[in-house]
Amino acid sequence: MDMFVPNEDVTHWEEQLPLLNGSQRLTMLVALAWQFRQRDTNYSLQLADQADQLLVTFSSGDIDRRELARLRARLLLVRAEAKWLMAKFTEAEQIVADAFRIFLAIDNDDGKKGCCDVHYLLASIALARGDRTLLVAELELATIAALAANDAEREVMAQSFLATQTALSNLTLAQERWGDRFQSAMLDTRQNIVGCACDFLSITAALSSDFGQAITYGIQAYGNALQTGQIRRAVILTTNIGDAFNSLNDHQAALQWMQIGHDLAMPTNWPGSVGSCLMQMAETMRRLGRLEAAKELLSDTIAILAPMSESRMYMMALRYLSDLSLDLGDYQQALDSFRLLQEKADVRDQFDFRIGARRGQAHALSMLGQPADALAIAEQALLLARHSQDSYRRIDVLRVLAAIHMRHHLPPPPDMQEASAALHYLKRALDIASNITGYTISGELLEEVADAQAEIGNFEDAFGLGRLAIAAREKIHNQEASNRATAMQLSHQTERMRAESEHLRQLADAEAERAEVLRQSSKILERLGMVGQEITGSLDANAVFQALNRHVHGLLHVTAFVIYIMDADQQSMTSAFGVENGEPIAHDTVLMSSEISHSARCIKERSEILVEISPDEDNPGLLPGTEPVLSTLFAPLMSADKVLGVMTIQSSRQHAYGERERMIFRTLCAYGAIALANADAYRRLTQTQEHLVAQEKLAALGALVAGVAHELNTPIGNCLLVASTLQDNTTDLLSKLNQQNLRRSDLVAFCEDAKTSSEIMMRGLSSAATLVSSFKQVAVDRTSEQRRPFELHQVLHDIIATLNIRIGHAGHTILSDVPLMIRMDSYPGSIGQVITNLIENSILHGFDHGKPGIMRLATSQPDPHRVLIHFSDNGVGIAEENLKRIFDPFFTTKLGQGGSGLGLNICYNIVTSILQGQLTVKSKLGEGSTFYLDLPLVVQK
Repeated sequence: MDMFVPNEDVTHWEEQLPLLNGSQRLTMLVALAWQFRQRDTNYSLQLADQADQLLVTFSSGDIDRRELARLRARLLLVRAEAKWLMAKFTEAEQIVADAFRIFLAIDNDDGKKGCCDVHYLLASIALARGDRTLLVAELELATIAALAANDAEREVMAQSFLATQTALSNLTLAQERWGDRFQSAMLDTRQNIVGCACDFLSITAALSSDFGQAITYGIQAYGNALQTGQIRRAVILTTNIGDAFNSLNDHQAALQWMQIGHDLAMPTNWPGSVGSCLMQMAETMRRLGRLEAAKELLSDTIAILAPMSESRMYMMALRYLSDLSLDLGDYQQALDSFRLLQEKADVRDQFDFRIGARRGQAHALSMLGQPADALAIAEQALLLARHSQDSYRRIDVLRVLAAIHMRHHLPPPPDMQEASAALHYLKRALDIASNITGYTISGELLEEVADAQAEIGNFEDAFGLGRLAIAAREKIHNQEASNRATAMQLSHQTERMRAESEHLRQLADAEAERAEVLRQSSKILERLGMVGQEITGSLDANAVFQALNRHVHGLLHVTAFVIYIMDADQQSMTSAFGVENGEPIAHDTVLMSSEISHSARCIKERSEILVEISPDEDNPGLLPGTEPVLSTLFAPLMSADKVLGVMTIQSSRQHAYGERERMIFRTLCAYGAIALANADAYRRLTQTQEHLVAQEKLAALGALVAGVAHELNTPIGNCLLVASTLQDNTTDLLSKLNQQNLRRSDLVAFCEDAKTSSEIMMRGLSSAATLVSSFKQVAVDRTSEQRRPFELHQVLHDIIATLNIRIGHAGHTILSDVPLMIRMDSYPGSIGQVITNLIENSILHGFDHGKPGIMRLATSQPDPHRVLIHFSDNGVGIAEENLKRIFDPFFTTKLGQGGSGLGLNICYNIVTSILQGQLTVKSKLGEGSTFYLDLPLVVQK
């Protein structure tokens, strides 16, 4: 039995299971339980229970005794792995011991493979307990057993596990022993072997500070893990990938990968996986300066990982908590935490934690006024970092050493060649950072070097470094990443609703497939499949009710059919749909506290209820005003463990619902629950999307109004100035006239000034009037969204006029080439919104920051009944892989930087629906982008 197999194989086996009987079914149940142990642990245990029941029937039959023993031992391993995943290590070890005794007695390759799996699981438990010696011993035994069974994949998995753990304590040894082997393994055709090689290469690349390669290998290993059902490994890989992005100062990508891991881990409830995700999220939040959020996440992490207090993962959480204490200024707490971490790391020989613990202690001791102790422990950390070839941690330690010398008067290092000890260490850190591929030198490091230069009086170099530090800070400013995280959270919530809808559809498909192999009648089988597609294909609750009603009556004998939906308070349920003999039933509310209601009981017990009533028996649960019935069937409507309501059918026949009818009804209930949950998820998704679209429109209108207001200030301000001057001149003239000392030259000068003032005022007011007229027409078109005849040139001219201030302030230029006499009968407001969004899109996405760009708006007529509007820019262009997605909702490359991912989606919807046209794009990186609006001159009614 293979350790892990591809998802396609598992799906094929699951489809075959209902068709099998006897020993074949038993073997398939065990295989599925084994392969589902991480894909769906609860389902795996259910399969194991079914297999255990079958094992009893075969214990004295004609099946081979060794085969029975092998299956029994494999089921024990399934249960042991489930205990390990839930951090119940003692229970897991006890079950593993029973399985091991059985496998040892099986003298064939299957027995040896079982022994290998036992040692592999014991190694995993040892890792969780933090027992490195036992870990290495078990992995060596797993390798020996795999070689004895001639199982190359198991041997590579055991070696990869051992190699990655060795790399964490001795990178050089790991690379010398396994580096060439795993590089060669990348050429293997077997998926698991390539995945194991990627695991090792990703870890060693990260430890060597080659984070780009670490991410590349990690993503490849992650895809392999998902494809083969290794969910726990996939979660670990997402956190490793996120940590590598953090090391490259790309916190947005780090949070995205950690969110992926968190979404994988949360449904499992595995402490190690959930704790790992929360811990890495907390560290990212700490780096972003969101210390309270990090503290809350770390508190949850420490509690979750309590059963694993000796594990590497717990040590990592402890290190993050220690760093957070430094950030919060609690230096004594930080010192205590780092000392505890050093004690655990030294015992477990974890090199990275040994370095980090000493580096943290040096920082804390320095802040507590103990410079000699701080210097001694920092030098230990530097020696360890140099020995491990960990460039990233060497930078950290060198910065701490520099800080200690800056803060305290200490003897300089013996090999110092700079003017100060601080500058000596910081320049070494800067040299190392400059040689790390893909590493962005932080503004903090540059500022520290600048401060050291200023300390020795080298102000010119300090000033230059300070400017570089400012540029670096602007690039990787924590607030920008924080904003991206907030935007990503909103995007994630929306995507989660969409994923929930897709997941429910997948459940519906899976239910339909299982129905097809379980039904005894081929006619019913085919019909149920069609019914399921119809019911679950609708996103409208009323349509779902009608479809259920139609098919319930078509498949079963039904006198009355009622669907109850839980009320918001969960204390009652109300009939959402009900018919009796084709006539509607009045709405009815059932309290959950009712002692006689079968519907309430069905909800409480979450199980199907069949009630048989004799003709002379009273039925207290009968709905008022309905026909007496003799058979009643109730079933809960459940989706993902959430009860939505109850569906009930009633028949005037006795014993109307046997096992076959109940199976059909159960299936219809499953379809109904999935469809109703799907409709609710779609409703919530639509509401969220409408809300975001409304916000996008309001933001665009606000920007338009602000721009026009700013543009009006200049001509109106000029007119006010001229008018006030003319007023003063008039007052002066009248004064001279009243005093009878008005001269001809005064009158001539006044007339000339009045003429000039009038001309200036006319120009200013004409400009303002033109702008107001353009804005008024654009605003009316935007708000009314009414169809009207118009000239395209005038509409586009008005739009550009209202946006010129926005374009000019951004440092860009727009050129227009729109001929006169192109008349349309369409929606000018919608056209204006599309053009505005395209201009805003170019400003935000198309042009490099600070570089002027050129936009062009032109039209042509491919035929007498259509117009083609070309909008182009000479910006950075669009990557080829993004071209197919730019019109998707919520897709943006500027998440958290002003991009919502809705602009182009709104454009596409407006063009294809309201304007009845087409929107396409052509672009290449570095060559700009061109959007084409192909529109009819007359929109059809």
